[in-house]
Amino acid sequence: MNQEKYLQDIREIREMMDRSGRFISLSGISGVVAGIIALVSAFIAYHYIYLDTDYTSFKVVYLSAETIRDIFLLALATLILSIGSVIILTHRTSKKKAQKLWNKHAKLLLMNLAIPLVSGGLVCLILILNGYMGVIAPLTLIFYGLALVNASKYTLHDIQSLGIAQIVLGLIGLYFIGYGLLLWAAGFGILHIIYGIRMHLKYGS
Repeated sequence: MNQEKYLQDIREIREMMDRSGRFISLSGISGVVAGIIALVSAFIAYHYIYLDTDYTSFKVVYLSAETIRDIFLLALATLILSIGSVIILTHRTSKKKAQKLWNKHAKLLLMNLAIPLVSGGLVCLILILNGYMGVIAPLTLIFYGLALVNASKYTLHDIQSLGIAQIVLGLIGLYFIGYGLLLWAAGFGILHIIYGIRMHLKYGS
């Protein structure tokens, strides 16, 4: 009995040390909100791309300069709204857990997120300028997934599996180019909602 108790104590100590070295104030609700924003954005983008065509499914289509501009502005608005919701709801969670929002763990998390995200953003911008629009949606999934996997060691472990799922969807999208928007909606929308609900139920965030 004593040996089992000692082993249990050691496991609890390890869990406490592991959590103390991670940013654990991520809000599950913010994932749900970001997912809903992404689904709305994908719905609007679908109408920008396919409304004036006879297509009833996702196919490769020619995009005018005006349409590309509108989609870029839509993507920018989606990014701002999503980041804003994450910051606000994560700040609320950090206050509830009596943890500082901006600490060394948050800095490490942000840095490890930023490197793949900024690199991916620059790659996508270069491809857009050269007219390779069909691969943009899959590449955003892949670079976002890489960012989550890279940052997962500084936050909740669940983020790693979410990142891997995003990468898989992105790779599928690179093969089925015409379905990039649909897979983007699945990754940034549906997966965020599922993982957000799971994190909220699991961690109460």
